Amino acid sequence: MSSSDNAPVPHFIRNIIQADLASGKHKCIVTRFPPEPNGYLHIGHAKSICLNFGLALDFQGRCNLRFDDTNPEKESNEYARSIQDDVRWLGFQWDGEVRWASDYFEALYDYAAELIRQGKAYVCDLSPEEMREYRGTLTAPGRNSPYRDRPVAENIDLFAKMRAGEFPDGSKVVRAKIDMASPNINLRDPAIYRIRRAHHIRTGDKWCIYPMYDYTHCISDALENITHSLCTLEFEDHRPLYDWVLDQLPVPCHPQQIEFSRLELQYTLTSKRKLNQLVTEKLVSGWDDPRMPTITGMRRRGYTPEGIREFARRIGISKSDNVVDMSVLEGCIREDMEVRVPRVMAVIKPLKVVITNFVEGETQSREAGFHPNHPEFGNRVVPFSEEIWIEADDFSENPPPGWQRLVPGGEVRLRYSYVIKCDEAIKDGAGNVVELRCSIDPDTLGKNPQGRKVKGVIHWLSVEHALPAEIRLYDRLFTVAEPDSDKARDFREFINPESLTVVQGWVEAAVRDAAPETRYQFERLGYFCADRHDHQPGGKLVFNRTVTLKDSWTKEQG
Repeated sequence: MSSSDNAPVPHFIRNIIQADLASGKHKCIVTRFPPEPNGYLHIGHAKSICLNFGLALDFQGRCNLRFDDTNPEKESNEYARSIQDDVRWLGFQWDGEVRWASDYFEALYDYAAELIRQGKAYVCDLSPEEMREYRGTLTAPGRNSPYRDRPVAENIDLFAKMRAGEFPDGSKVVRAKIDMASPNINLRDPAIYRIRRAHHIRTGDKWCIYPMYDYTHCISDALENITHSLCTLEFEDHRPLYDWVLDQLPVPCHPQQIEFSRLELQYTLTSKRKLNQLVTEKLVSGWDDPRMPTITGMRRRGYTPEGIREFARRIGISKSDNVVDMSVLEGCIREDMEVRVPRVMAVIKPLKVVITNFVEGETQSREAGFHPNHPEFGNRVVPFSEEIWIEADDFSENPPPGWQRLVPGGEVRLRYSYVIKCDEAIKDGAGNVVELRCSIDPDTLGKNPQGRKVKGVIHWLSVEHALPAEIRLYDRLFTVAEPDSDKARDFREFINPESLTVVQGWVEAAVRDAAPETRYQFERLGYFCADRHDHQPGGKLVFNRTVTLKDSWTKEQG
């Protein structure tokens, strides 16, 4: 498969790869997707997945999945499993086995020892507070650590004792010896190893020292013969350190780090810390809450992997700010589902209609296709009965101008069925309409009425045949485009109280045995998906609204 169902969009990274292959610099490209297993992936990660795996596919190369598991206190196998599921669900497969930074812990230790032997790294006893003080500022150079000129032999001995667990956590670090006066603070003798007694999800308690990310990442790339190491722009200032480490060591290759802008999706968050806050404070039901921008949340809501891949293709890759409105993502999902999913009828705000001239055995049902442009989707019978449900919003006693739905004394066509006329509205003691009495024109099944034109068409269900269903109407999680941009206010203040509305609705019997994650268009209502976990085929039916038929949010907020 290609990285997208449409033609690739040219961008600067693709141009670099094409030039490298054309010049013979590389015979085959190798990329990698290197997440930390410390949370669930979100839409920003989806962009990176589509980029790294997509380029490898388009250029017949390889893409590795490598977990950066150098921070054991925050990592778990649950997160690692979910990340693998997300990559596969998006339609990609990594080359070979899953790789881990911990696969290289022994090599990373040996490389650090080599830097020490070269006099390019040393063991430092400064506390974290002292290190910050010595580091300097953006305008003032740093100062050398008093331990910077320790003899090589002493540094080698101390490093071995660090590994052996002879020193307390945080008491010593190994630092690269670069330049404390560098204008790039990342080059002011950065730490490459620290002491931390923490149980690791793969190595257990074997190690009490762990390598730092910047040191680990570049060497892991080199050991895997990565050709193009793609990362977001916040790592641009780290690239000189990436190159410095590789330049000092006898690694198999020197990958090229290339940065691109990260995705900022409006009306949501792409901060893993803040998403975790939503989960831990139970402001959402979990990482897979369909309102979350996590890949597992979007999957549960009903988004298609094809739609997400098209979104990634459409927003492109650049170094400029990549701030995208939610409507772009929703549009991609809507366009994909328009051609991909069958259509049925459902009612979410039922109003009962009694057909006063229904005749058993004479009033007929009709067969209808599941999609007007896809006859291969098949047909089903749309049964008709004496009592039907219509949408309460499709009736008005005082209609606005241009109204083409049902009114007292007016006519509409029932989708796939007869033209009906409203003869009477039954009200309760409070004056609310609770039932309509209507009559059908028996000569209008499958044809237009004689001598008059009926404009409106509404959806409906037979009360006798309809199935009850829990309908979850999801909307945007936040009421403002950038919920975390106002530093004076907490992002939680902008949570949309109407981001989830649960209603008891009714659906066609044709969906009775639909499996979880089956998607439908509920005609005139939107696109829906059988819930991944709570939906029970043939039993409790639960459908999540994936996206509305049209983008109404922008108009409502205008």
